[in-house]
Amino acid sequence: MINKTTNERREFFLTIARATGLAALGGLIWSAYVDEATANKLLLRPPGAIKEEDFLSTCIKCGMCVEACPYDTLMLAKAGDNKPIGTPYFTPRETPCYMCPDIPCVPVCPSGALDITKLKTNNILDINKAQMGVAIVDSKNCIAYWGIQCDACYRACPLLDVAIKLEYSKNERTGKHAFLTPVVDSDACTGCGLCERACVTDKASITVLPRDLILGKAGDHYLKGWDKADEKKLETATAETTTTKISKDSAIDSLNNMEGLLDD
Repeated sequence: MINKTTNERREFFLTIARATGLAALGGLIWSAYVDEATANKLLLRPPGAIKEEDFLSTCIKCGMCVEACPYDTLMLAKAGDNKPIGTPYFTPRETPCYMCPDIPCVPVCPSGALDITKLKTNNILDINKAQMGVAIVDSKNCIAYWGIQCDACYRACPLLDVAIKLEYSKNERTGKHAFLTPVVDSDACTGCGLCERACVTDKASITVLPRDLILGKAGDHYLKGWDKADEKKLETATAETTTTKISKDSAIDSLNNMEGLLDD
């Protein structure tokens, strides 16, 4: 009888221990998932990468793009990186994309996660069409905005005077000097990260981030009147008229309507 009671107690405590262990493991897994999901938003993918959601479901984690990169730019996420395990990414501050003209990392992709058609102009490979990310300047900490002469990011940009330009402005503080500040054209920037790598500040004052994360979208209902290509949207545009109680009256009658204004 005593042995039976002892065994039941032992089994009870073992059950509690197992449940506690499973709960802790579940918490760790969930925590890892949350960290991974958050970090995933900031990942920079190789040239030609399709949209992130599609990329994650299409990439087979084979590592062939990583092996093909001659500069060891690309890395495969591993356990503990807080990134989707086995997927390729790069960190510009450490090793940027060096914009290989033949783009060796893309043609070897067997799954279509890296789409070579996105990198062609007239059926010819064009690395300048890459949209890995876009560079953003921190004007508060960029020393060029302080008035100190620095053009490190500008000189490092492979699309000199296209993706990054130097903008001249007068230094009102001294009245004698000028600012030469870097300005990024998001349409031309490929997100290679050479500018971030070259930045002289302790923590880079120009940073490459995913385009979908950082760029806005005006919407199709706004048009650039000076842009002929943009005006083509009008060819398929449709109109919708919304009628409210107020709009049933003429503008003059609505303005002269004192209803509700003279009530006590």
